[in-house]
Order: sequence, then C-alpha cells, then structure tokens
Amino acid sequence: MAAAGKGSGVQPEPLIISRIFPAPRKLVFQAWSSAEHLRHWFCPAGYTVPDARIEFRIGGAFEICMRSPEGRDHWTRGRYTEIAPDARLVIDMNVVGDRDQPLFRAYTVVNFIDEAAGTRLEVNQRYTVFDPAAAPMIQGAPQGWSQTLDRLEIEVARMQKSAPTGRSVVHAMFCIERTYPASPAQVFKALTDPAAKATWFTGGNGYTLLAREMDVRPGGREHVMGRWETGVVSSFDAIYHDVVQDERVVYSYEMHLDDHKISVSLATFELKTAGTGTRLVMTEQGAFLDGYDDAGSRERGSNFLLDALGKSLQ
Repeated sequence: MAAAGKGSGVQPEPLIISRIFPAPRKLVFQAWSSAEHLRHWFCPAGYTVPDARIEFRIGGAFEICMRSPEGRDHWTRGRYTEIAPDARLVIDMNVVGDRDQPLFRAYTVVNFIDEAAGTRLEVNQRYTVFDPAAAPMIQGAPQGWSQTLDRLEIEVARMQKSAPTGRSVVHAMFCIERTYPASPAQVFKALTDPAAKATWFTGGNGYTLLAREMDVRPGGREHVMGRWETGVVSSFDAIYHDVVQDERVVYSYEMHLDDHKISVSLATFELKTAGTGTRLVMTEQGAFLDGYDDAGSRERGSNFLLDALGKSLQ
C-alpha cells in the first residue's frame, strides 16, 4: 500500500527484483564493493558510468554518475548503512537533480542468498519522493533494474574468467534428521523408485527438467539435469554403493554447473522405525572444489528436499 510522505503526498510502492547468478556469493558481493566493478555495470542499457566514488565501509560514500545516451549526467549520492560480507548490503541513497537537490530517496536493501545454481540476488528499494517531477524515473525503475542486472551478469562472468585459476578443496559434513508418518518401506520407495523420487527430487521454481535416469542397485547410476531461469544448467550424477531394502541407501555424487564440477559428495540415508512412522537420518560428506565453498547452501537445499519428500508421503 502506498504511504503518504513529505514533498509529494502519496509515495510509490517498493520495488522488489531478484536474479540468480551462476557464481558464488563472494564473487557477486564483490561486484558491489568497489568503484572499479560498479563502473562496469551500475546503469541501465545505453547508459555509462563515467564516475563512481565508493568508500566500502559503514557510513562510507556511495556516489554514482550515470550518463545518458544524450550525454546528460544523473548522480546518485548515498551511504552504506549496513555491510554483512557476502550476505547483505543496505545503501541509503538519493537521486539528485542538476543543482544537486534531492529528487527522491531510494532506500536499498540487497541480499545475497545461496542457491543450487549459484547466488540469488534480491534488491528491495523503498522510495520517498521529494520532487513530483521524479515520478517517471521511479516508474521506470523495474525496467532499469532489469537492464542493470543484465549488465551485472556480464560483469560477474568477466570477473569469473579473470579470477585466479588456483585449485582448492573445502571439506564439509552435515547431518539432517526427519521423522515421517509413513513406514520404512514407503520412505525407502520414495528414495529409490524413479516415479516416486521424481515427485520431490527437483529444483523448484525457476527450474526446468532436461533429463532424468535412475537405476538404484549397487553399481547403478542416477542422472538428473535441469536448466535454471538464468540459463545455467546443473547436473547431478550419482553412483549407488550400498542399497539395503527398507534400511539404508549410500551413494556418491558429483554436481556440475554447466561444464564446471563444483563438488563431490558421499550421502547416506538410514531408515529406522519410530513408533508408527520412520526416522530418516541423512549424513553427507562433501568436497567443494575450486572456490565453490557451498556447504551451507547444500545443507539448506537438502533440508528443502527432505521437506518435499515428506509432503510426497502425505
């Protein structure tokens, strides 16, 4: 709902826009942290950034000049009010006019969230209008931000290509438990039957399935491939090592984003009778490769999948 504010009466609705980038949070966050990067992308299509003055600290300046195709300069002047590395930024900024007078305030919150396909960037802007003539600028904000994030996607890809090529491995382990109102046989079927597993083992919103194959037996393989709304293709390739009817499943798997192998993991599912239901214990040990330190996201994704498994049993 629009709210009354000083200078122009009714204020516009907030803007919320999100985009998934096929890159780690650290890299996407870095693109917001220096004038060097912001000059490459912080403007809509057809514009350039001839000047950017950034002090990346709480209270530090955030000043960007956007030059239109006609050569007119538009300044945004603000301050960083919150910086949570690789996770969240808050920038209190004003778009100013030719005499440096505030036209409107854009209180901007940026969140960086792990996703299976990389990083979800969420931008939330709340506006306070000081000059009614600024209304068309705010009305064009959704399109402007969409074009700006297109440019950010190009900048992040450029940063990835120029990043050091040194190899690295980060090891992580997590354990998740669920109790389902279903028998061990029913839960085992949900884990091992191709049709049953297809109802819950999926990427969710923004994900299109491209391929699925499954052969659950010692030495058998599973392959799942899908495309995210950004165009990134993720693939899951597993080999089953131990399958005990209604009791245990053990497999190892690799994850790829496009042609990049991001992890190799060992997953164990144990099923125990719990009253009239089943207690499932999932234990995963992972090696995250070449800068893709994604253990926290993988655990959150696994929690999401096990919740979906539970719903499939209802």
